[in-house]
Amino acid sequence: MHNHLKNTYLRHLKDFTLIGLGIVSACFGLKSFLMPSEFIDGGVTGISLLISTLTGFKLSYLILLINIPFVILGYSQIGKAFAIKTALAIITLAVFLIILPFQPVTHDKLLIAFFGGLFLGGGIGLAMRGGCVIDGTEVLALYISKNSMLTVGNIILILNIIIFGVAAIFLDIETAMYAILTYLSASKTIDFVVNGLEQYIGVTIISEKKEDIKSFLINNMKRGVTIYKGEGGYGEKKEIDILYTVVTKLEMGKLQNEIRQLDPDAFIVQQQISDLKGGVVKRHALH
Repeated sequence: MHNHLKNTYLRHLKDFTLIGLGIVSACFGLKSFLMPSEFIDGGVTGISLLISTLTGFKLSYLILLINIPFVILGYSQIGKAFAIKTALAIITLAVFLIILPFQPVTHDKLLIAFFGGLFLGGGIGLAMRGGCVIDGTEVLALYISKNSMLTVGNIILILNIIIFGVAAIFLDIETAMYAILTYLSASKTIDFVVNGLEQYIGVTIISEKKEDIKSFLINNMKRGVTIYKGEGGYGEKKEIDILYTVVTKLEMGKLQNEIRQLDPDAFIVQQQISDLKGGVVKRHALH
């Protein structure tokens, strides 16, 4: 029981540390890069920046107000703990935007777009690692994706196209183009922070040389292999063994080359995996 409490405490401490770092990073990206030059980003933060630029209304208040519906949606869609964490994180971000004395770093528009997106995206990504969001767009996208054919990524893209379109009309085309750069920088940083450098690939292999490939995976690449029993459905019916393994993106080339040498006719299917827990991959990938 004592260990369980200790682990829970450490987990919460780690989450709040990640969220805290995320808020400071997002605040730095906004105050030192995007806000002084009236640049915008995508998502709820982008909407807040756009309204702030057009009306002169304080950004910290807008971030609070516009995120309220998304926090309520998060409560119903994801859960109470997520909604509480998200509400506290957004309130903290709004307060930090008022009290932290970050100063503009550069007036170069390209640097502002890139680094503003980098720090804002890094902040959003760290908050997500900590179990909440400081931009409610993902919650809305998750809700819409459950009730439509669109994926979360498609919905976020559509929402951002609308935001950039409005920016092009009410501000100017150049600001909208820089906003797209900021968004690309932020989204790539979020992917990197959330998924890490070692993105994993699930590989399904059907081959006559299955024993040789299995031996290479276990002995040379130190990877676990799962074998499925299947049946060929094209032409003659025959039982086949299907190999399934998970490797890092960096190792995929090595595996493909070996399979092609062992069996040029092998059937290989790759799938990107966004998250992984335990197993032989994680253990060996960390050493």
